[in-house]
Amino acid sequence: PTYLAMASGSGGSSSTLKRCLDVLRDARNDSEQFAALLLVTKAVRAGELDAKTRRQIFDAIGFTFPNRLLTSRQSPAGCPEHTFRALGLTLLACFCTDPELAGHSQILNKIPTFNEILVSPCNPDSTSMIDDVYQCLSAVMATTRGPRELVTKGTVSALCQAYVNCSYGSDRALTLLLGLLAIAEAKCWQRDAPHLLAVLSKLSDDFLKAEDMTKFELCEVLPHFLPLSPPLTQDSQGCECLRRLYKGLANILGSKLSQSQRDPALKLAACLVQACGSEWIPAGSAGSKFLALLVNLACVEVRLTLEEPDPLEVEGKKEVVTACYVLIEMGIQECLREEKPLLEEVQKMQLMRIMEEAFGAVIFYLRQVKQEQLQDPFIFASVRILGAWMAEETSSLKQEICELLPFLVHYAKKLFKEGNPAASLPQPELVSTEGSSLPQDALRFLLPGFCHLTAEDRPRDILISEGAPALLCEYFLHQWEVLTSEPGSLAPLTSTEMSLQTACGIFLNLVVTAPDLIRVSFLSRRDKSFCSLMDMLLKSLPLLLPQKDHLVLAANIATLGLMMARILASSAVLQGTQSAKEFFGAAVRFLSEAHTAQADPGSNGLAAAVSPAYAVAWADARELWFLGMQALASCVPLFPCLPPAVLRARWLESLSELLTRVAPASVDFELIAAFQGVLVELARASKPCRDVILSHHGREWANLYGMAALEQCLSEQ
Repeated sequence: PTYLAMASGSGGSSSTLKRCLDVLRDARNDSEQFAALLLVTKAVRAGELDAKTRRQIFDAIGFTFPNRLLTSRQSPAGCPEHTFRALGLTLLACFCTDPELAGHSQILNKIPTFNEILVSPCNPDSTSMIDDVYQCLSAVMATTRGPRELVTKGTVSALCQAYVNCSYGSDRALTLLLGLLAIAEAKCWQRDAPHLLAVLSKLSDDFLKAEDMTKFELCEVLPHFLPLSPPLTQDSQGCECLRRLYKGLANILGSKLSQSQRDPALKLAACLVQACGSEWIPAGSAGSKFLALLVNLACVEVRLTLEEPDPLEVEGKKEVVTACYVLIEMGIQECLREEKPLLEEVQKMQLMRIMEEAFGAVIFYLRQVKQEQLQDPFIFASVRILGAWMAEETSSLKQEICELLPFLVHYAKKLFKEGNPAASLPQPELVSTEGSSLPQDALRFLLPGFCHLTAEDRPRDILISEGAPALLCEYFLHQWEVLTSEPGSLAPLTSTEMSLQTACGIFLNLVVTAPDLIRVSFLSRRDKSFCSLMDMLLKSLPLLLPQKDHLVLAANIATLGLMMARILASSAVLQGTQSAKEFFGAAVRFLSEAHTAQADPGSNGLAAAVSPAYAVAWADARELWFLGMQALASCVPLFPCLPPAVLRARWLESLSELLTRVAPASVDFELIAAFQGVLVELARASKPCRDVILSHHGREWANLYGMAALEQCLSEQ
């Protein structure tokens, strides 16, 4: 009675609390302990306790008594039904203010109880319990183990239900969901996709219907609920959410807006592009106008920010400009899209002009960058989007890009050599960064543009003078290590493999247009970059060729290796070494197995066709195969090991059989010319090869296919 009287009064002094703590430690029965707890919990709820006193409460009672209160199904006479449970939760909420206790297993194993309370019907008497639950969950989430425990123990589902049902404290449920998604987005969607979609459905519905500032506040919240995988477009509920978001954004962006209203809308649109590409924008006139407006607004924002850059203004606009970069990249892709385009041709031409002006601003900004700014992720984002433009648009801004090339090479080299420890901006990316072990792999995004530029004299000269070839060789060797070290060794197509293929294209351009560069590198004692590259090509092709999923990369490496061998024939690494013999053998296999005889649907005979193993990749490998045949023909007189490799592969026999069996009309002129080029060189360089051709009716099918050079060669003694 004494303590009940104190509890019902205005007490709470430190002396009274001390007496209560003594009772909590020494209580002879539950009644005495319960009476003391009433006063303690009253003080806790009033926020009157400092950290030291809260810890004293824990030391006095530990977890045992709150655990008993939570599991009790009784309540004191005249008290609400959940009195004991409410007291237990208040004590746990008090304990959770200590970070050490918040991560204690005794708190973590109460997570299912917290979840149950959140999803239970809320009475006016139980609001304090829900407040305590949210306090506990917030404290748990701030611990190291907390987020993982919350996700695995079902808290995401409970929070989603609390928010969708507009339960008491639903705003706190949304805050906790945002925190969990920020920490463990993939796991949250993997375990609780239906519940998270329900939240997205409610948010998108509110977004569409809102007519006040709530609409713009939701622009900030919605991106957190857009999953990258699985795509929203695969789910009917997700598609409906996207429809609402499109209509809501169309309403916003079609209106006159202040900057504080426009920026969140552009960021939301960029996140939608990241999640779904342009699939959330409907086909038709309204959709094409919206897409054009979106890209136009993004270009205007980039120009306003970067054309006359004020350092303080740019600093505050980096996130929105990065979002604009994503929208502009979508614009580039849509302008190039031929199948089911969203844009009309007139719109494409207009957008290309507008985007050219925006990229002029990006180039202007990058030319002002100082050495100490190179670690800034915004610089990376700016280089990345410029790389996307350079990859597709090769004619515009050529002068400006040439002037920027020294900076781009220096920047890419710095990031490659040193890595980039800078924390990334929250930048949505259309292209995944998986497959690269570099923190910020700028070269990956510049390679396609460099491939175009190395085919032209002036930019190629600049790249060479800035040391780009040596950098690319080193990068190529690194990416090959990354590819071969991935789980399963040579996994399906990744960005790493794409980078290797594009780098091969650059090296092929250099071999054709600047062969002396490669020769000098081989003779140099200091620069061994192309020596290392050649060595890697020799060793990698035999490993790569059996992997049929990597045929395009194999085609690149085989062709590049043969082209380089042609100009480096006297090099010791190529003459008689085991690695050279294995490479040439693999190159012959790649070239010899590309064609076969197949039934011709238009007749009862056979027709020459691409081999089934090559068919899927032939669109990308075809040009490389023809170039490889030319290079092989040039290599035959230079390397004595090549004719024996052809004989071991029995290529001459299989080619003779192919040309004898198929209808001549099924073999096009380009293919005939490629075969003839190799056959003539083999017949001239090797008597055994000449004999095999003759013994398999070589004169007859040479005459049949109009191979005049081969006929003449076979007629010579």
